[in-house]
Amino acid sequence: MAKGTLYVVSAPSGAGKTSLVKAMLEQDKKIVVSVSHTTRPMRPGEQDGVDYNFVSMETFNQMIEDADFLEFAEVFTNKYGTSQRWVEQQLEQGLDVILEIDWQGAQQVRRLMPDCRSVFILPPSREALQQRLTGRGQDSEDVIALRMSEAASEMSHYGEYDYLVINDEFDTALEELHAVFLAQRLQIGKQQKQQAELLAQLLS
Repeated sequence: MAKGTLYVVSAPSGAGKTSLVKAMLEQDKKIVVSVSHTTRPMRPGEQDGVDYNFVSMETFNQMIEDADFLEFAEVFTNKYGTSQRWVEQQLEQGLDVILEIDWQGAQQVRRLMPDCRSVFILPPSREALQQRLTGRGQDSEDVIALRMSEAASEMSHYGEYDYLVINDEFDTALEELHAVFLAQRLQIGKQQKQQAELLAQLLS
């Protein structure tokens, strides 16, 4: 069996990354999304092991000492991290793994797993991004202004990624994102492992 591929998918808040990834998971059962470890409290409706792996600060810090994380970050007073062991187990089973992380986490992952592929998702315009953030109806004008400022900083790192998808028309963006995964699976090295029996028969 050919190993799966690790993907880093990043985007500014409001670009539609989560919706695109969710839709792709429904189409393709060979893709899984990493469930991060976090020290933040569980919110109503969340499930341990589904939304996040909820752990104590003591456990998290021990995992850092044990070099268990592919990447980790501190956001305000909470910590978030990706288990390297879990990711490698999924890849060995032939599954593609998505990490939905920011550019800083992506840099950490590339250092530890340079074979990973990375995709950056952009909105079609700043106006569209602002409309999407406003349309959620969840945030005040001050919070939206802050998110727009953060988005500008985040988007400036798009050039560090292997692929760029513009999420203007959702179905088109979904096709383009999925095409990255499909093309990667068709690489000769992966196909030689996946289709070894067929290739042997054809060439005998």
